[in-house]
Amino acid sequence: MPDFIPDLSVILAFALAGFVLAITPGPDMALFVSRTMNYGRTHGFATVLGALTGIAVHTMLVAFGISVLIVAAPTAFWVLKIAGALYLVWLAIQAIRDGGGLLVTRAAGRQPSFAQSYMTGLGINLTNPKVALFFVTFLPQFVSADDPAASSKLLFLGVEFVAVSLPIVIAIVLAAEWLTTTLRDSKWVSKALNWSFAAVFMAFAATILLAEGRK
Repeated sequence: MPDFIPDLSVILAFALAGFVLAITPGPDMALFVSRTMNYGRTHGFATVLGALTGIAVHTMLVAFGISVLIVAAPTAFWVLKIAGALYLVWLAIQAIRDGGGLLVTRAAGRQPSFAQSYMTGLGINLTNPKVALFFVTFLPQFVSADDPAASSKLLFLGVEFVAVSLPIVIAIVLAAEWLTTTLRDSKWVSKALNWSFAAVFMAFAATILLAEGRK
């Protein structure tokens, strides 16, 4: 077996952990649903692709030790927390204002590009310090520190996490599309969903501000 592939027991244990994380509600999941309900599954999948790209970036940072420096440095981590919280607040405002990019009811003339939806997904993932904390504190638990192939194994596990998450997020986008076609004609349901998404993003913003880096 190549050096970069962990033992089967490690692969299976990490797959289970990744599955649990993938089905746990978070700002990424809320964004997938809201973007799909507004602009369709193509844009839902675009935000998914952006978020998965963010996961790949976090994995590479952990593999090469950069994320540890970010989380360990109080100032850098504080800046990351503020940026993430402000980004979520902006998404919350977008969810409830007329013509906003996260409204369930389609806004004529304001269709974003695929690239814009992709960048939204990437941004919400990269500015979430809880994601950085997860990868810094959890991912390395599956690799021995004195393993000469530790970096390559961390990269392998990052790819495995994407593979485990992908069918789950695809199902979420498809379910959101089905829900949209079922509820779109009800204006009060659309408004309730808009405010619900705003509340979710604001709640996650508050949670991010309470996250603490390593002392």
